[in-house]
Amino acid sequence: MTNKTLLIVAVFFIIGCASRKPIISASKEAASKPAGYSDTLLSGILSQYPELFDSVLRKNDQYHVQIIYTQIDRKPNNHPVFTNYFYNLNPGQYFYPASTVKMPTAVLALQRLNELKVPGLDKNTTMITEAAYSGQTPVYNDPTTPDGRPTIAQYIRKIFLVSDNDAFNRLYEFLGQEYINNNLHRMGYDSAQIIHHLNISLTEDQNRHTNPIRFFDTSSGTIYSQPLVNSHLVYQPRNNFAGTGYYSGNQLVNRPFDFSKKNRLPLVDLHSILESILFPEAVRAKQRFGLKEDDYKFLYRYMSMKPAESDFPPYDTSFTDAYSKFLLYGGHGEMDSAIRIFNKEGDAYGFLTDVAYIVDFKNGVEFLLSATIACNSDGIFNDDKYDYDNVGYPFLKNLGRVIYQHELKRKRDNVPDLSKFAMNYGR
Repeated sequence: MTNKTLLIVAVFFIIGCASRKPIISASKEAASKPAGYSDTLLSGILSQYPELFDSVLRKNDQYHVQIIYTQIDRKPNNHPVFTNYFYNLNPGQYFYPASTVKMPTAVLALQRLNELKVPGLDKNTTMITEAAYSGQTPVYNDPTTPDGRPTIAQYIRKIFLVSDNDAFNRLYEFLGQEYINNNLHRMGYDSAQIIHHLNISLTEDQNRHTNPIRFFDTSSGTIYSQPLVNSHLVYQPRNNFAGTGYYSGNQLVNRPFDFSKKNRLPLVDLHSILESILFPEAVRAKQRFGLKEDDYKFLYRYMSMKPAESDFPPYDTSFTDAYSKFLLYGGHGEMDSAIRIFNKEGDAYGFLTDVAYIVDFKNGVEFLLSATIACNSDGIFNDDKYDYDNVGYPFLKNLGRVIYQHELKRKRDNVPDLSKFAMNYGR
């Protein structure tokens, strides 16, 4: 073999390897950027609309906006190529992740079922939650299912359709603190801390103890059970304080609110977790969840379903199409019939966050967009006086729209095949 032939073979080998190289996740790329880093492209897009964004971005020491925008281009074989852009990247800037922690928890619940490998045990198996410790409550039936049976599948539906808090709590209890956090750390999300229930006040000790759970087959025979579990997870030491005061009951306490024992999940991690759910074939093995093809289809369907399209649970007209869609729609109103948003949003303590994959099937547009904003101008927590309606929702809606308009104009060498995400929402 001549030197020239060897060179040609080497070139094709390198090209072949490059074509199989996994995408670089936002969290991995962010590790190489300095705190506060902003790309010129994303900053340039925002600067074109001062009337929409300047009032917030000029006060970023107050609003603590962070944005991640990922362009997706397709190779001729439809393999995705990601290009990440950041605005005010700052993984060390704490924000309360609120309901966004439900996304990895729901996915880990499906993974756990696969790991157990118990015949007859799946997401549709009857799941009974018992109470065996202070602060715990049982679940013996679920009126939102056709037959009243509580199941992991139904909890996941409610999480993505309307961000149900109790549904998250039941999956948190099924998995336990150690399983959730150790798995996220193993996947490279070292800063993740999902360590408490949502919307109920429990002590640290109560949050460490998770309920006994039993699964039953169709003849009411127990096919799997797990006892009361006490987590020995060692929390990473933190010093997360925010604001100037907070209410404890009816009493105003004039000192910053302590988030050091609250859930933590940086935006870059949330963004990368969403990437791995939607594009498991394109990420490194370490980042993939242990899911089956049916699990992915199930997640895609309910991450993008509108509340009105659900029979069980049924939702009234107060739950609009965009109820859980902050980016592009601000959480209100009807959605364009050609657009679907696969996302998980969160709002609590004045923090608004949305992590989304936005698809326009008519125009062949797809992109990832994640953002968080603090909406608490008076600096007081637990007073129910947050700037969601006049600052947060409009900001996220407008952000989604200007990025979407940018995507509509962006040239693509290859038209994406989006059939993987075209779900059947029929009843």
